[in-house]
Amino acid sequence: MMRKTSIILLSAATGAALTLFVTQPRSVLMGSTARAATSDTYRQLNLFGDVFERVRSDYVEKPDDSKLVESAISGMLTGLDPHSSYMDAKSFKDMQVQTRGEFGGLGIEVTMEDGLIKVVSPIDDTPASKAGIQANDIITNLDDEAVQGLTLNQAVDKMRGPVNTKIKLKIIRKGQDNPIEVTLTRDNIRVRSVRARVESDDIGYIRITTFNEQTTEGLKREIASLTKQIGEDKLKGFILDLRNNPGGLLEEAVTVSDAFLERGEIVSTRGRNAEETQRRVAHSGDLTKGKKVIVLINGGSASASEIVAGALQDHKRATLIGTRSFGKGSVQTIIPLGSGNGALRLTTARYFTPSGKSIQAKGITPDIEVLQDVPDELKSRTDTKGEASLRGHLKGDAGKEQTGSQSYVPPDAKDDKALKMADDLLHGVKVNAQAPTGDKAAIDKPAADKDKAAN
Repeated sequence: MMRKTSIILLSAATGAALTLFVTQPRSVLMGSTARAATSDTYRQLNLFGDVFERVRSDYVEKPDDSKLVESAISGMLTGLDPHSSYMDAKSFKDMQVQTRGEFGGLGIEVTMEDGLIKVVSPIDDTPASKAGIQANDIITNLDDEAVQGLTLNQAVDKMRGPVNTKIKLKIIRKGQDNPIEVTLTRDNIRVRSVRARVESDDIGYIRITTFNEQTTEGLKREIASLTKQIGEDKLKGFILDLRNNPGGLLEEAVTVSDAFLERGEIVSTRGRNAEETQRRVAHSGDLTKGKKVIVLINGGSASASEIVAGALQDHKRATLIGTRSFGKGSVQTIIPLGSGNGALRLTTARYFTPSGKSIQAKGITPDIEVLQDVPDELKSRTDTKGEASLRGHLKGDAGKEQTGSQSYVPPDAKDDKALKMADDLLHGVKVNAQAPTGDKAAIDKPAADKDKAAN
C-alpha cells in the first residue's frame, strides 16, 4: 500500500512536469548528478508516502484523502513564492471568469450590508438595469431563499448562472411599503475594466481597474469616444490611471502598451533557461496619434500595471506621476491539471522593462512623486507594503529592494493631488525639468507663460 501511494504521487508529479515541458520544450541530458538527484527525489516521495499513510491511519478523525493531497500540493507551491499556488476546480473556474471578464449573470454591482445584499449600481444595458433595479435596493431573497446567513461570494454565485436561465429576486426599496418581486433572465455580462470621462473639458481621463480579456477593446473604445467628444484639435492629452490596479493578463498589458506606442520593445520575459526568453514589441499605430500621456501609479499598481507604466516610461512616451509601484516583477503561468483537478499557478519567469530593468521587489519610481493628503483616521492603513515585504518573495537586485508606498486615492477628484498635477502638466501650468541625474521634477511656469498657455 505504501509503495502504491508513492507511485501514484510520482505519476502526478511527472504529469505536471510534462505539462510544463509541452508548453516549454527543453532537452534533458541525464548525467550522474541528475541520476543522483532523481534517486534522492524518489526517497523524498517515499517519505511523503509514509507520512500520508500515518496521517490516514492515526489522525484523531478520519481525514478526507483528496483534501490531504490537495493540501500537500498547495503547501509545495506556496512554499516557492507568494504568487505560486494550487487552485481547486472551483477556484480555477472563478479565476477563468475573472480573467475572461464575462459571465452569465444579472449585471448588478453589489455589496454586503447588515447581512443583506445591497445594490451599488446596475450595469447599463443588462437584465438588472432593464428590469428597473436601482442603487441602494436591498435584496432579501434569491429564488425564495433568504440571503441572510450567506456570504457575499455565496450570494453572487447564486445570482450567476447559465445564460437564458431565470432567477427571482425579492427587493426592499426605500419609499415602497411592500417588497418588490422581480424575475430576471440571466444574460452574458461583461465586466467593465475600463472607465473614462472628460476632465477639465479638454483632457481624456481613462481608468483601468484590472487587465482581463476585455481591457484592450475597452481602452480602444474609450480613446475613440473621448477623442470624438472633445475634438482632436481641442484634446490636450490623456491621463491613464493605473492606481490600485493589481494586474491581470500579460497579453493585455502588452496590447494596452501597444495602443500608445509606434515601435520598440514593450517587455521581455526570462525563465530559468536562456531559450525561454521572449520579447514583445509594439506595432505601428499609436491610437492617441501622439497626444501627451500622463500615467498615474501608486503602491497598489502591480504586475501588468507595472509592465504598462515601465514600457511607456522607458520609451519616454508618458510622464509617470504618483508614488512607487508595488514591485511584482514575475510572471505566473496557469497549468490546468485535467478535468475536475483544478490548476497550478506557477511562477515561470521574471519580466524586464524595455531598458532591461527588473522591477522585482523594487517597483517603478514615478517621474514626479506626489503624496496625497490622507485623513488622520486612515493614515495607518493607506500604505501598501509592497512585494519586498512578502514572505518568500523572489529576491530583487541586491541592495535595491524597496518596501511599500502610499496607495491612498481621495474619493473626491477635487482632492486628488496627483490628478491635479497631471491636469497642470497637460495644460502647461507646470512643465517637466530634466535634471542631470535623469530624474524629472515639476516646476511652475512663469506667470506670463501661464497666461499665454490659457489663450
